[in-house]
Amino acid sequence: MTKNIAAAALLFFYAGLPSSFAADNQPDFQAAGKAIRTAPPDPAIAAALRQVSADRVRATIEKLVGFHNRNTLSSMDKDLKPGEGVLAAADWIESQFKSYSDACGGCLEVRRDTFTAPVQRRIPRPTRVVNVYAILRGSDPAQAARMYLVTGHYDSRDSDTLDTHGFAPGANDDASGVAVSLECARVLSGLKFPATLVFAAVAGEEQGLVGSSHLAQLAKQQGWQLAGVLNNDIVGGNTTPGDSLQRKSVVRLFSEGIPETATLEQVRRIEAVGTQNDSPSRELAREIHEIAAAYLPRGNKDPASFHSILEFRRDRFLRGGDHMSFTREGFPAVRFTEWREDFNHQHQNVRTENGVEYGDLLKFVDFRYIANVARVNAAALAALASAPGEPVDPQIVTRNLDNNTELRWKSPSGAPRGTSYQIVWRVTRSPDWQYSAPSTAFGDTGSGLDHSATLPVSKDNVIFGIQSVDAAGHRSVAVTPVPIR
Repeated sequence: MTKNIAAAALLFFYAGLPSSFAADNQPDFQAAGKAIRTAPPDPAIAAALRQVSADRVRATIEKLVGFHNRNTLSSMDKDLKPGEGVLAAADWIESQFKSYSDACGGCLEVRRDTFTAPVQRRIPRPTRVVNVYAILRGSDPAQAARMYLVTGHYDSRDSDTLDTHGFAPGANDDASGVAVSLECARVLSGLKFPATLVFAAVAGEEQGLVGSSHLAQLAKQQGWQLAGVLNNDIVGGNTTPGDSLQRKSVVRLFSEGIPETATLEQVRRIEAVGTQNDSPSRELAREIHEIAAAYLPRGNKDPASFHSILEFRRDRFLRGGDHMSFTREGFPAVRFTEWREDFNHQHQNVRTENGVEYGDLLKFVDFRYIANVARVNAAALAALASAPGEPVDPQIVTRNLDNNTELRWKSPSGAPRGTSYQIVWRVTRSPDWQYSAPSTAFGDTGSGLDHSATLPVSKDNVIFGIQSVDAAGHRSVAVTPVPIR
């Protein structure tokens, strides 16, 4: 009897789903636009993604593990063996960037961001910290100022944050993220993009995001126009024996909602219009998610093919990451992390107790999984750097009580000839864009600096976004219009 009641309840639940979903398919939505589709893959980008190598990923992680202990504090030690410690790792990472640059005729500017971190909670004495990064300058002078950055942290730790001599392999946390950044640099450095790409490996993460904070502040001080930061931290696809709940076909994509930098007035406006899920970081995450779907497609033949999952929170509970250093400086930033972490393999001395293995060892990472994460990152970097900049000063006119929606915006700086605009929207409860249409379908002339379009869709029922699109179909991140009266 109980089983019958449960079955009836499930049938009632599922029978109700179509009517709920149908509410998203109102006549005005369908008449105004079509169900959103991913942008067509760029053949050059797709070819570059095929060059991502799990063997290269393995070689990178093996090399980083071989430095024995990459604790940031080891930069001040004088008793390390040759080839050990964080500075030896920094030298090797720099050599990798330089080798990629040599292969593309000097296309990368390889740099070090070196500074002394003052005494603080996890830094008992002034400590030298080195971030290593490589810049691939944009090929279009009108768009090269716009930048996209990918990073992972190369420092490691064991159970003691201050231990600079114990074995701290850091294979997953975070040699895996560094491997992603290096692979992106290797496969993309041979291509040219209108905008600029930055490939980074930062230190000091385990000491409190020290390295990334300095790099983000440097970017702010030097006027970098960072339109997106992709942080990869713990993307090793943990392979603990017996863990049946790990998912090797997905990577989590974290993004903040209301920006940390928002003023009280901005927070009030965000809450009033219901755009808590439309921060620049969250829109960046949405576009990365769409790009991943285009280049690592899922289908009936391979339903478990690799894809990202949007996580609508800044980071995991009790944890933080280097993307937060950039959001605190006002830059859009997201974090990639494997689906299910094993905390026995993070921040632990290498040991076996009661039959349980502890420590962040090489054997617990999945190199093919990391290669897939690298493909998602590389696809996103390449597609975004190929697209025009985001529409500027987006507005939604709210001075009249009506059932239409008037949108206004300006062309981004340096928009190439042939740039068009796509309007996207979703019902307020939907996590992702559902409909799209070209702005020219609603009165936009498609030329000049100023643009406007009026849609027969009530602004009360949906969230709107506007994207720039180039002649080849590359799309910018969507921007959400601000209400004006």
